[in-house]
Amino acid sequence: MTRTSFSLLRRSVGVGLLVLGALWLGPACRHLAPVATGPGVFFVAPEGRDQWSGQVAQARGEQDGPFATLARAAQAVRELRQKQGGVFQQPVTVYLRGGTHTLAETWVLTPDLSGSSNCPVTFRAYPGETPVISGGRRVTGWQQVTVQGRAVWRATLPEVAAGQWSFHSLWVNDRRATRSRHPDQGYLKVEGLPPVQGKQDWTDGQAAFRYEPGALMAWPSLTNAEVRVMNRWVESHLPVAGLDPQERLIRFRKRSVFKLDPGDLYYVENLLEALDQPGEWCLDPAGFLYYLPRPGEDPARTEVIAPRLAQLVSFTGQPEAGRFVEQIRFAGLRFAHTEWYFPKGFDQGKDKAEIWPPPAAAVGGFAQAAIGVPGAVRGQGVRQVSFQKCQFTHLGGYGLELGRGCRDNLVARCEFSDLGAGGIKLGETAIRQQPAELAANNEVSDCHIFDGGRLFHSAIGIWVGQSPGNRLLHNHIHDFYYTGISLGWTWGYDAALATNSLVEGNHVHHIGVLANGDGPILSDMAGIYTLGRHTGSVIRNNVWHDSAGLRYGGWGIYFDEGTSDMVAENNLVYRTTHGGFHQHYGRDNIVRNNIFALARDFQIQRTRLEAHVSFSFSNNIVYWRQGDLLNGSYKSNVVFDANLYWQADQAPFNFGGRDLAAWQKLGQDRHARVADPLFVNPARDDFNLQPASPAFGLGFKALNLRGVGVRPEVSEGR
Repeated sequence: MTRTSFSLLRRSVGVGLLVLGALWLGPACRHLAPVATGPGVFFVAPEGRDQWSGQVAQARGEQDGPFATLARAAQAVRELRQKQGGVFQQPVTVYLRGGTHTLAETWVLTPDLSGSSNCPVTFRAYPGETPVISGGRRVTGWQQVTVQGRAVWRATLPEVAAGQWSFHSLWVNDRRATRSRHPDQGYLKVEGLPPVQGKQDWTDGQAAFRYEPGALMAWPSLTNAEVRVMNRWVESHLPVAGLDPQERLIRFRKRSVFKLDPGDLYYVENLLEALDQPGEWCLDPAGFLYYLPRPGEDPARTEVIAPRLAQLVSFTGQPEAGRFVEQIRFAGLRFAHTEWYFPKGFDQGKDKAEIWPPPAAAVGGFAQAAIGVPGAVRGQGVRQVSFQKCQFTHLGGYGLELGRGCRDNLVARCEFSDLGAGGIKLGETAIRQQPAELAANNEVSDCHIFDGGRLFHSAIGIWVGQSPGNRLLHNHIHDFYYTGISLGWTWGYDAALATNSLVEGNHVHHIGVLANGDGPILSDMAGIYTLGRHTGSVIRNNVWHDSAGLRYGGWGIYFDEGTSDMVAENNLVYRTTHGGFHQHYGRDNIVRNNIFALARDFQIQRTRLEAHVSFSFSNNIVYWRQGDLLNGSYKSNVVFDANLYWQADQAPFNFGGRDLAAWQKLGQDRHARVADPLFVNPARDDFNLQPASPAFGLGFKALNLRGVGVRPEVSEGR
């Protein structure tokens, strides 16, 4: 790899972001370009009317103009299809004018809206404008009141008092406001747990814990609050039932996902007494919303939006019946303002604080990846649908979810940001037996996915379940509390369908620890995490860096739970807390021609010794300044060869307790060298190799990282 190639890596990321930013210009930069009208062209505008024809872009007095709602536009498209004998005779385009298109209910797209390869149906932004498809409602009628000696705003929301509305996010002037929080910065620590009878497994959650002296008080609004506690690789959302100051116990109406441990981090939200920082808000179930304004904010000129809908768009194909929603394109749209929280039935007993302890079903979270949190745009039976240059932002859950029977879809050059959970989910947790019901062959390329896990901290940037043939290409993923990319949903060596995946050209960083320094708060994470069989899958030409775990598990590449037949090659991994590469257990994986640099505790980890070959590790460069080279058991059934090792401070090191000679007597690394790889400037993250690098003599091939992350140009024909 040359100095030029790594410079281009950085430049391409920056240029890609500039190109993405240019797609969503503000009103001052809009240009109104005329568009062709005629059969198959419709318009929707927030100020339109559904009784108009929808075939003109701007209102003509009271006579005609654009539609008012997306539902009416979709109806017009269906009517056109029926008039043309059930098959479109020309491409159909629905232009959304700029402004906020507020949905009263989820926009449902059915198979009878489908286009064809020659005549697709397109929903796109009007040239130069930014339409927002919103599931929220503007909050108005603010009064200024005094709470705890502070001047705050208060709005009355009767639906909240009636139990018909609740929300956990709020956006003020297009910016997520902070739910009132204790402490304002950082985290509190669980001191201990109350005694339990009998043996308790680590998978058994608790409905109480002991807090440290002075951490909590019996505040008057405490039972309106929620504690979010982080444990292992998940977070638990625990509504407060009460507090015992004598025993220093706080009790909840739900159980944690797993058994809590002393030292687990937590904080308290929606506590009125904690409404003490500008930009914070608190929702009183009696029907009052409180907001402590930032300097200069005026209720008459401030836009405050609270979410109402869990889903904005639902594709309702029926793959089991051979009916699909297909050949629809979305371009330049912004999807925003959703709320998802645990529905009734998920946590029975949550509203009955007198039940103590709460029923076993009252669990405050998910066992991994916030997997039950849906996407704001969600589909089943979706084929050959594309999302291009769209934004998914200000959301309470995941952004986009393509589940059962979704295949051959494209998500390109989209931005996912300010996410309550994660970015994209492809596939399901279930293994489908019928080919029509299998999610497969989807592509996510040149997307910018960041600022996730705002509510559900264990969410993933891109999650792929039981789904083969997917391509994750040139995405930029960063600032998640948990994993960047996750592949597979089979624990062990049973049937698994996340095969033939291609993960290439991605730039993934600040996983576990955010760029602003917050975190780590969870453990057992990585830039990329895999589990189950992955025959035909390749992870190559990616950059993974700045991953951090709390107790353990801040890895770059992590082969977990039976990962098998995976190839990881030509990747750059650096600055992780617990290792550049870790394999828990698995079979016949190949790790070759990668650079693993500057891990803190260990460089390479292997946890479980098995009877078969776990992985081969060859032609890699391992470079570090602190910590151990190897961690775990390497007695047998691994293959190391032709690797280059260098401890930058030239401190003594060993190979799992052995010197190099003893390591080679085990049959390992017979062609290895211990030598300086001659990076250009590792202190400045420049891992290009100088021409005289000894790595080339071992067969190492220079990494080609040109264009990693979002590429500056993508063909419109893709």
